[in-house]
Amino acid sequence: MRRLTVFNQITLDGFFSGPGGDISWGKKNAKDPEWHAFVQENAVGGGTLLFGRKTYEMMASWWPTAQAAKDDPVVAERMNNLPKVVFSRTLGRAEWNNTTVVKDDPAAAVRRMKKESGGGLAVLGSGSIVSLLAGEGLIDEYQIVVNPVVIGTGRTLFEGVRGKLDLKHTRTRAFNNGNVLLCYEAGR
Repeated sequence: MRRLTVFNQITLDGFFSGPGGDISWGKKNAKDPEWHAFVQENAVGGGTLLFGRKTYEMMASWWPTAQAAKDDPVVAERMNNLPKVVFSRTLGRAEWNNTTVVKDDPAAAVRRMKKESGGGLAVLGSGSIVSLLAGEGLIDEYQIVVNPVVIGTGRTLFEGVRGKLDLKHTRTRAFNNGNVLLCYEAGR
C-alpha cells in the first residue's frame, strides 16, 4: 500500500497561511545553505505530488519558469517531472507537465491511489486537502516545519478536523535558520 505524507510549513503561532493566503514568511529563511540542501534532498524522492487548486496554481506559476530552473534546478526538475494530481471542482484542465485533475471526492480518490502500486504520495501545502484527508485518517506521516515567525492571524493546517488525531513523534531536526522539522506518524 502506498503511503501518504504531508509536508507543510507553519508559523510558530500555528498558521500555514496568513491573511489572503500569504505564505511569504516561509521563504524568509530559504537562502540558508543547510535548509536549501534539505529541500533539495527532499525533492529527490519519487512518487506523486497531491495539491489543492490554490497551491497547484501557485506552484504551476513558478516551477516551470526559467527563473525557477536557474534559482533551484534540482527542485525545479523534480517538481516539473513528477506526476501530480490536483483536486479541484473548478479547474478545467491542468497545463503543468504530468498533472491530472481529479474532480471527485479527494478522500475517495486518495483511497484508490493508496491501493495502487507505485511510489509514495505527498501533499505539499494545500491546507484544505490536508484537513480533509487527516479527518478521514488517510495521512500516514506528517512532516511539519515550524518557522520562527509569528503572524498573528491566518488559517491553521487542521481547520475543520472534528476528531482527535493521535500522532507518534518519529524525529525532529533543527536548522541553523531557526526552522524546526517535526515528523509524526499517524496513530492507528
